[in-house]
Amino acid sequence: KTLGRLLCFTKSYVGLSKITTWYQYGFVQPQGPKANILVSGNEIRQFTKFMIQKLNVSSEESFSEEYIVVFSRTVNRLILNEAELILALAQEFQMKTITVSLEEHSFSDIVQLISNASMLVSMHGAQLVMSLFLPRGATVVELFPYAINPEHYTPYKTLATLPGMDLQYIAWQNTDREDTVTYPDRPWDQGGIAHLDKAEQERIMKSTEVPRHLCCRNPEWLFRAYQDTKVNIPSLIHVIRQSVKSKPRPKKQKWSSSLYPGKVRDAKCQASVQGTSEAKLAVSWQIPWNLKYLKVREVKYEVWIQEQGENTYMPYILSHQNHTFSENIKPFTIYLVWIRCIFNKNLLGPFADVLLCST
Repeated sequence: KTLGRLLCFTKSYVGLSKITTWYQYGFVQPQGPKANILVSGNEIRQFTKFMIQKLNVSSEESFSEEYIVVFSRTVNRLILNEAELILALAQEFQMKTITVSLEEHSFSDIVQLISNASMLVSMHGAQLVMSLFLPRGATVVELFPYAINPEHYTPYKTLATLPGMDLQYIAWQNTDREDTVTYPDRPWDQGGIAHLDKAEQERIMKSTEVPRHLCCRNPEWLFRAYQDTKVNIPSLIHVIRQSVKSKPRPKKQKWSSSLYPGKVRDAKCQASVQGTSEAKLAVSWQIPWNLKYLKVREVKYEVWIQEQGENTYMPYILSHQNHTFSENIKPFTIYLVWIRCIFNKNLLGPFADVLLCST
């Protein structure tokens, strides 16, 4: 039996690259931002631009009127006074306010509406990842149900505040037990707690904050995550107004602001060992290909060094293209080294391919 033509690949990638992730969801330790985030808003916005083009959705020129989008949920984690909230937002900011939902809108429709919005308001939930399609300068407002501490669940805050995303993030939490509706008799995977013993049920019902926990079956977390909320509208407007003083609107980008550094080139490392306790790591690289074509006020280089197998890393900001590192460098150890260029303090280039350096 013939197998057909043989194809050879110099490189192959299977699954998702961990380089593009910014958050760990609590499988080993309570969830939080990754210790070494390698992706920036630059890469995220390259991806969203690609998706918008492939979906063939309308650009911002097609939308003359600025507006707010409220993500509506129809099954659980409901906003019980959604109509009142929409009216209040429209009156407060003098802007058209519309709703979108996964049940009633196609993916491309949602992308089109969010990619031209000035503000996105939503209960905490996976649909908020769509905030990555918001234009620069837009505002993300994440609503948290009762007893869920916003500081303990920050995937969308982390996304919004990645360098280069240029989004404003606001969190609001329901702090009034009477403004929540719970469902203890639902199945456990929808937040029900009837399968627990009576003492544990009573403890959860009386609790005022879900403790830090691992993913993904914590009954107290599920109980609170799936409850419905009556939003305290004056409280929410006050929280938004603390950050958004005027009418929220996307930034109109100048062409030059979208010119980011390319990858640094020809990165190399060389180790030297002094005895059994001291070592040095010399790292060098060449400037990005596009640097010589751009008028740039300031050029810096960010270098991250991570010992293989460890979760933490050592970050450095340098103004030149080579450096010898000795602090915390150990003999007979493998280090991962990432390097990227930064223009004018906030235009971050992509990291070059990781260097594997042995001392």
